Amino acid sequence: MDMLVNLSLLPEAACPKGYSIVRVLPPDRARVLAFVRENFGENWESECGTALAQLPCRCLAAVKDGEIVGFACYDTTALGFFGPLGVKASCREKGLGRALLISALRAMRETGYGYAVIGWCDEKEAFYRRAVGAWPIPNSAPQNSVYRDLFRFQREKDGSAKE
Repeated sequence: MDMLVNLSLLPEAACPKGYSIVRVLPPDRARVLAFVRENFGENWESECGTALAQLPCRCLAAVKDGEIVGFACYDTTALGFFGPLGVKASCREKGLGRALLISALRAMRETGYGYAVIGWCDEKEAFYRRAVGAWPIPNSAPQNSVYRDLFRFQREKDGSAKE
């Protein structure tokens, strides 16, 4: 399911002590993509690559002691969509994901968006509700959303597509 966020109602983005959130610069592209692939896989790496190819860059990184420990992107699969968002396993449960989320949504608001769609967030619905007051978009299951073609490609690849 997809969720919707009113960007006029965002809370403050408190970054945990010792961490910083920065907009990624082009020279850091390879480092960020390697981090995303290693920690979150090929699909998220592809989306992150789209965010990194835009100007201004649509990817934020969480950094601690010069090391990338998290990232958040927007305008990747579709314009107005937030995500993906990922935090290295050893840095979770510190509020870093929430800080990345809010920072990216604020960047979307500064770009001119009034609302943002958080795509395909079934397992994280409670997190998004709590963090930014997101609410479900009716009839937005992945097969009914911008992700439907991804599903078609996967079905065709594994031979389960039906004409």
